Amino acid sequence: MASGFRWTVLLVTAGIALAGCSSHHESKKSAKLDPFAGTGSPYYKGTGKIPMGGGKYHVGKPYQVAGRWFTPRDEPGYDRSGLASWYGEAFNRRRTANGEYFDMEEMTAAHPTLPLPSYAKVTNLENGRQVIVRINDRGPYVGPRIMDMSKRAADALGYRNQGTTHVRVQYIGVAPLNDRNGAHLLAMNEQLQRGVPLNRMIAAADRDAGYATPVTVASAAPSAPAYRPPGDQPPRYETADAAPASGQGGAYFVQVGSFADPANVQRLEEQLASVGRVQVAELIGSTGQIYRVRLGPVASAAEADAMAAEVEQMGIAHPRVIQALVEQASARP
Repeated sequence: MASGFRWTVLLVTAGIALAGCSSHHESKKSAKLDPFAGTGSPYYKGTGKIPMGGGKYHVGKPYQVAGRWFTPRDEPGYDRSGLASWYGEAFNRRRTANGEYFDMEEMTAAHPTLPLPSYAKVTNLENGRQVIVRINDRGPYVGPRIMDMSKRAADALGYRNQGTTHVRVQYIGVAPLNDRNGAHLLAMNEQLQRGVPLNRMIAAADRDAGYATPVTVASAAPSAPAYRPPGDQPPRYETADAAPASGQGGAYFVQVGSFADPANVQRLEEQLASVGRVQVAELIGSTGQIYRVRLGPVASAAEADAMAAEVEQMGIAHPRVIQALVEQASARP
């Protein structure tokens, strides 16, 4: 085992105890651990090969390790260079930070802040080798290191024997929760070899791996009659541009946002499922196809406002409560 890796294991295990390779506090005001952190990460109880996936989408709140603060977030433009290390036997078959299990023979990695699970392109700047990895764990926390690679990924990039190397990490997008024994990750690396642009890789891998991104798509409804809220309602209330289902005299929605990437919509649906009914409408905007994400409908403004507050507490900025009205058809004599 490389000396650089031994120091990584010694420092990480001495200072932190987390699923996979990290332990993190949510804020300065709270000692509450991240949902998947613990004083000893459990081993995979099954036999044979560890299945790819099985965890959940996870970003997390800011946390502190060894005096340093890290802020997890979705960063579509993330493109940074730094030092990469690797980890293997000491954590093999243990649970990672998003509830998956680490398999050192898969093309996976740990990152301090990017969403879990997600894809990134990693280039070894010392020899030019490139791979796509599935990020499913947190770390590393040693000096300037920006990524911990699995044993197999370190082999693929050609630096395992030297322990560390200088890499460029480019974020691609969220990965499927379950990957049918790595078929999607394999397809991603095949797209890399074909020279497919990063912003098209996930869609191309979906096609080649026979994986349909589970995004609910609904047709956009006709525009609703104009609605002007009374002056005493919260300023975030505004007119809906889609009517509620037939038969409803009025309904409230929480508009979360519009997104161009179906993978981001998939992740958001997972996050919002506990809040209420999620509706996704496929629209054509000035820049092409977009997906509008809403919660609802609900019958009262108070219920919608409570949902919006819950969305904000999840770290999703600026949800808007809107009302849609439809005219009821008069009964025929």
